[in-house]
Amino acid sequence: MFLSMIQAHSLFSDLVSSSGKNGEEVFTTLFEKAGVKVERIDSYGQTSPEGFWYDQAQDEWVLLVKGEARLEIEGQAALELRAGDHVLIPARVRHRVARTTADAVWVAVHVG
Repeated sequence: MFLSMIQAHSLFSDLVSSSGKNGEEVFTTLFEKAGVKVERIDSYGQTSPEGFWYDQAQDEWVLLVKGEARLEIEGQAALELRAGDHVLIPARVRHRVARTTADAVWVAVHVG
């Protein structure tokens, strides 16, 4: 039996404007439970710092919901992403964000 009513929420609720959060990407956890984390990432033209690579201990599936981006994966050509494109990045595969448009919104699912 549920203790509260099930409610719908919009992925686009409470987007932070490009002037918010000191111009940094905004990470909002949408769901988290037993080894799974789903988050929304609001990007406003940000990129990974020069020379920085993500090297995560868990698999990550990302969906670019809005905007455009370039994702660099170590050892292969960059991926040019448009709204609707998604990528599975296995654990320990180094990657970085080389470009995002000012309206980019991602959904990331971390599993591990």
